[in-house]
Amino acid sequence: MAAFTTEVPPDLASGIDRAVDLLSGRRFAMLTGAGVSTDSGIPDYRGEGAPKRTPMTFQQFLSDDSFRKRYWAGSHLGYRRFAAAAPNAGHRAIADLEASGAANGVITQNVDGLHKQAGSRKVVDLHGAMDRVLCLTCGQVFARESVSARIDAANPWLDGDGAVEIAPDGDAIVTDIDAFVIPDCTVCGGRLKPDVVFFGEFIPAEKYREASALVRSSDALLIAGSSLVVNSGIRLLEEARRRRLPIVIVNRGVTKGDTRAAVKLDAGTTETLVELARRLG
Repeated sequence: MAAFTTEVPPDLASGIDRAVDLLSGRRFAMLTGAGVSTDSGIPDYRGEGAPKRTPMTFQQFLSDDSFRKRYWAGSHLGYRRFAAAAPNAGHRAIADLEASGAANGVITQNVDGLHKQAGSRKVVDLHGAMDRVLCLTCGQVFARESVSARIDAANPWLDGDGAVEIAPDGDAIVTDIDAFVIPDCTVCGGRLKPDVVFFGEFIPAEKYREASALVRSSDALLIAGSSLVVNSGIRLLEEARRRRLPIVIVNRGVTKGDTRAAVKLDAGTTETLVELARRLG
């Protein structure tokens, strides 16, 4: 797990003061990205030092068994580490902001489930959740653990005990996949897929409506740990901007929404969120 401190650096104090002034007395929605989970040991796609990756697209996953073998083998190994991650102080600060009434809920681009583990009650999983598996044919939903047990039984040679590099979607790099047995639906025999939005796949309309409704019912928007490169995030920011809501962004490095934010804090999310929760909650 990455080392971090919850102490606010002196050069951020004035920016946090401005954020507190903007958010005080307003009930705000929160939008989070991978940067919120880096202090839980889950790497960021685009953060400083992040490895270059070309994630599998939904079209590739559908097109051929070799892609599905590659995906399921890597996802299975990565999920073991992914599922072992625990919420960090930033996740708990977000839950505290909701519990205090300062925030009305959190929209997350993450699929790790850590917001719910931390105690957040209103969570919109914009890109899905890794702990659920769907059948693409009949729609049956399975717990990820039950599918993982079947993969272990069918592929005893697949050893995930060694060092595995994971990504924010729980994937790992596996090269020898020819012998891998892909799990299928025990109800209809159809193709299974983790309940996450792949690259090249649309966010379910009802899920986006839920996120949009949370923004519309808010007086401000706090964005944390997202570069806003993914279209879903920038659309929600634009919805807030059109309604003239104050927007606060906390992220290490440049984001696509910086010029539209009233306050941009180039900072780690953990220490910043802890301080915001302390002062706003």
